[in-house]
Amino acid sequence: MADGQNLLDRKHGAISIVGGRGANHEAEKSPFLPTEPVRLTPAWEENNLPNDELNFKGMTMERARMELHPPNDKLMLVFLTLMIHGVGTLMPWNMFITAKSYFVDYKLSQNYTSVESEYGTYFLSYVGFASQIPNLLFNWLNIFMNLGGNLTKRIVYSILIEVIVFVVTVVLAMIDSSDWPGAFFWITMITVVILNMAGGIYQNTVYGMVAKLPFKYTGAVVLGSNISGTFASIISILSSQFASSVRTAAIYYFITAMFVLLLCFDTYFALPLNKFYRYHEMLKEKEAETHKKAGIDVDGRPPFWKIFKQAFPQLFNVFFTFFITLAVFPAVHSDIKRSSPDFVIGDELYVSITCFLTFNLFAMLGSLTTSWVTWPKPKHLVWPVVLRAVFLPLFLFCNYRPLGIERLLPIYINDDWVYWGIAVLMAYSSGYLSSLGMMYAPQSVESHHAVTAGMFAAAMLITGIFSGILFSMVFPLIVRTNFLEWLH
Repeated sequence: MADGQNLLDRKHGAISIVGGRGANHEAEKSPFLPTEPVRLTPAWEENNLPNDELNFKGMTMERARMELHPPNDKLMLVFLTLMIHGVGTLMPWNMFITAKSYFVDYKLSQNYTSVESEYGTYFLSYVGFASQIPNLLFNWLNIFMNLGGNLTKRIVYSILIEVIVFVVTVVLAMIDSSDWPGAFFWITMITVVILNMAGGIYQNTVYGMVAKLPFKYTGAVVLGSNISGTFASIISILSSQFASSVRTAAIYYFITAMFVLLLCFDTYFALPLNKFYRYHEMLKEKEAETHKKAGIDVDGRPPFWKIFKQAFPQLFNVFFTFFITLAVFPAVHSDIKRSSPDFVIGDELYVSITCFLTFNLFAMLGSLTTSWVTWPKPKHLVWPVVLRAVFLPLFLFCNYRPLGIERLLPIYINDDWVYWGIAVLMAYSSGYLSSLGMMYAPQSVESHHAVTAGMFAAAMLITGIFSGILFSMVFPLIVRTNFLEWLH
């Protein structure tokens, strides 16, 4: 056996590996030898993995299995978990505005306090500002300053602060505050401010986190935020109907919010245990490594202005959708009274059903629709978004009668069914178009900037909410002055 060459023993049928000098020549002569190299099964080469991974650099068995067989979201567990977090992001806001009757008609009412005050008259306006100013501020700061440390710390501490504030709210509901309505009002406002500081960080971080996943999972968070309102409305109606008193109803109502936030806390720690979630985190890590090798700095400060400009069309869509929605809901929407005494819904539940439940239910259904339909495409989404401005005069022409304001503007829509149909269309379009905008925003930039774009979208969402609430304050002035006569 010259030069250590192995030979093929044809006589005894023994097959050995041919190697050394002259091996290729011998292989070409022999019909018994394979013409291609033997591959392992499953074949790593067929998966087009980089050379570093073919050499098993940084490779674990779990990562190898996920590379070869990408996991699915079994039973939609990740989708449902993120939907729950969507419920939690807007839970504080929805619980306080839906509890309007508890604050206005009970805790701050003249019957309870024996004092006439304006606290109840302007309660929703104060709650709007106390909620959205800190929410707005901390949403934007969280983009540039990464408030609260890493992602886990931001989410965990935010939820814990919200739970503590709801405990304080429950205690306030349990004690007799009839002798100090002013102190009760301002303590409530302080709790709302703290609640929404934490909520701003929580919401912004969730949208940044979900930008790592396929875009339908951003829709899951938006869907959850709309379910949050529906949930708050249903709990409000049930607690008011079955509790023995307004006080007891409020206690059950706010305790329910605490349980939802604790569920968000638990499910967040369950996410890293899910293979589908870990797989997409791994893809982002690989992408970051690839960009690093290509000289792209993914760990440094993101080019915020570039990302904002690239995502601006979708950021505007998100902003304007929520601006129109919050200009109408809840300030104008909740002050529209029943036109016909024969309408199927009585005065007691008219606002609860036609305003809060209707808006939240159909906004939820609109968000859910985006799981199957994504039309129009990003380029044309702006047109239906802008057309929603028609809802501003439509709601104004309904039987809108703000508290303490004498209406001089004529009522042009004096039919409860027509008003209810407009409310359904406004709510459904709000949920559908806002979900599309939130899903399209991270897709409009380079993939390694998707998280920042998602955080920008969340900040624009809050900016739209705040601007809409601010704009809603002009509607009482409009109906009091009859602007149509002024135009003529």
